[in-house]
Amino acid sequence: MVLRITRYLVLAAAVAAAACTSGPSRPDDSSYIASIEERRAQKDREWRESTDPIPADRRDELLPLRYYPPDPSYAVPAQLRLSDDRPVVELPTSTGTLRKMQVVGTLEFTLNGQQLSLGALSPAGEPIRALFVPFADQTTGEETYKAGRYLDIQPTTTGIYTIDFNDAYNPTCAYNATYECPFPPSSNRLKVPIRAGEKNPGV
Repeated sequence: MVLRITRYLVLAAAVAAAACTSGPSRPDDSSYIASIEERRAQKDREWRESTDPIPADRRDELLPLRYYPPDPSYAVPAQLRLSDDRPVVELPTSTGTLRKMQVVGTLEFTLNGQQLSLGALSPAGEPIRALFVPFADQTTGEETYKAGRYLDIQPTTTGIYTIDFNDAYNPTCAYNATYECPFPPSSNRLKVPIRAGEKNPGV
């Protein structure tokens, strides 16, 4: 009897320890993927019904937009290291002008076992409404648009963010040359392929 009680207590302790250390369960990938696919379909519907940014005579050629399949492994936590002085930088644009942006900080994260970082920007002289993260990677100019891609990330009060490359999108100048799009700074050129998000138009 004592032996049975002892075994039961050991088993109960093991179960309790596992429950305490395992953390929250993995999110439902199917719901996550479905939400991404719905957002993409909604964007296609809106762009087909609008005169911008795709000219009417190119809609059938460029819509639906091209994407990598949704991949939950490309959504990773990141920490924002705030810049002390928020320096202003000038980014070259697709029309040959310069766009002034302030450096809010650096997003540090790990993707596929590699430690990476991306600068988070905001228009100079304006309140910070979102973090603008333009980037290039080893797919740029081949599988993805030659001028890089963008992420828009909402600010948090904790400094902890999620970078979801499934939401990476092409600048509007990829579809209409009349638009002015800033290029990613050299510090935001990743030396890894990011096979998530929007692909090169027509690929």
